[in-house]
Amino acid sequence: MTLQSDVAAVRLAVRRELTDLEAARGPSALDGAAGDPVVVVAVSGGADSLALLAATVFETRRSAWKVVGATVDHGLQDGSAEQAQKVLAQMRAIGVDETVGIRVQVEGAGQGPEAAARQARYAVLDQVAEKFSADAVFLGHTLDDQAETVLLGLTRGSGGRSIAGMRPGFDRYRRPLLGIRRSQTEAACRHEELDFWSDPHNTDPRYLRSRVRMDVLPVLERELGPGVAETLARTAESLRVDMEALDAMADNWLRQPDALAVDGLSQLPAALRRRVLRSAAVASGAIDAELFHGHVLALEELVTAWRGQRWIDLPGHLRGLRRDGVVIFERAPSLDS
Repeated sequence: MTLQSDVAAVRLAVRRELTDLEAARGPSALDGAAGDPVVVVAVSGGADSLALLAATVFETRRSAWKVVGATVDHGLQDGSAEQAQKVLAQMRAIGVDETVGIRVQVEGAGQGPEAAARQARYAVLDQVAEKFSADAVFLGHTLDDQAETVLLGLTRGSGGRSIAGMRPGFDRYRRPLLGIRRSQTEAACRHEELDFWSDPHNTDPRYLRSRVRMDVLPVLERELGPGVAETLARTAESLRVDMEALDAMADNWLRQPDALAVDGLSQLPAALRRRVLRSAAVASGAIDAELFHGHVLALEELVTAWRGQRWIDLPGHLRGLRRDGVVIFERAPSLDS
């Protein structure tokens, strides 16, 4: 595969995403009747996000689309402010309509540093999207990121949901490059003479994802043959269809006023009952990324194996318990109280 074909592959992925967004907007998408369409591209300065931004600017150059480049400085590394300034300059050079640079304060609040940084990043990207009335926010996750996510899900034992990996889109967010390899985005950047940044966190063995990236996937590729990442990504895509159908059924169940009554929950198939309980826990304040399969099974025992359990401790300072024939969720008392 030549460098030019890598550029073309990235551009094609972005073009398809923009076409879907235009179709969702309807006939007024590009005639100004509903306001000019806007897409925000989140840019870290790495190869994936820079290739994504360059492709988005290229694909919108003759249309009414406005491209806003946004970079978030988490302040977690020495020199992060200087790196953010460099990214802002790169985005202007690529040709975005507007640039936004934001420094955020990452606070753990009982989470790991990666989860806390992700939460802070999405919060500020939501603000940027609201400010510009954006149709979408593009994220630069690739097929390699998806494969790593599937392997991480396997290690957590969190069931089909975690193995289904990252969604191609949710709310206003879109991931156009989930079918593109990281090697392709790097090649595209080199071809377009974009100086991309390599985040040292990505190779830091203190982080589980970094160990999966640097050690586990290369071993699988070497021992099982090439194509492991693509196979893992296909597995995620196949599972996601089933997960989304079951999630929709769980959402419909939760709309009932007595959705968490034990009598009704006990009649549901286990796959649906567990989704109902998990969704209810998250809606009540449980930390989604830290709510594992074991937590959900313990909640299910409040319905199917009731022995007078007092409560189930859940991530996010939450408790699940059974009271008067209903599963309820309440805040756990603080240690200082």
